[in-house]
Amino acid sequence: MAKSKDTIFLTKEGYEKLRRELDTLKEKLMFEIAERIKEARELGDLSENSEYQEAKNERGRIAARINELENMLSKAEVISDLDTNTVNIGNWVIIKNLDTSEQTKIQLVTPHEADVFNNKISIESPLGRALVGKRMGEVVKIKAPKGAFKYEIIGIQV
Repeated sequence: MAKSKDTIFLTKEGYEKLRRELDTLKEKLMFEIAERIKEARELGDLSENSEYQEAKNERGRIAARINELENMLSKAEVISDLDTNTVNIGNWVIIKNLDTSEQTKIQLVTPHEADVFNNKISIESPLGRALVGKRMGEVVKIKAPKGAFKYEIIGIQV
């Protein structure tokens, strides 16, 4: 796949997650929503049938998400050939807060995959931007609303 500014880089896990979501939504749209619309249509006057309108609205939301996912996946390039010399998208990075000595392991991902509850941090976040391109042992400074933080990179993993 030719790299362009429209290319969306994803981890293999992120790509598979989007693919599963797309498959699930297509099944739901094709079967469940179509069945709900059919049942609601049988209830009579469609202009005052809230079940019918709700099912049609849900079909529209699902169709929009399917379109969005298909667009993303058509532009996706799965990240491969990761190394541990410098921090880059897809790497797991172990950082140490120099004020508290607390260590955290995070994975740098695109905004499409970001999930702070699973320690997946966007490369477009302040922390992500500060870490990209750095090497083990380097210290990065982050300005945040609650103050400034300094982190030392103590590990880079694939």
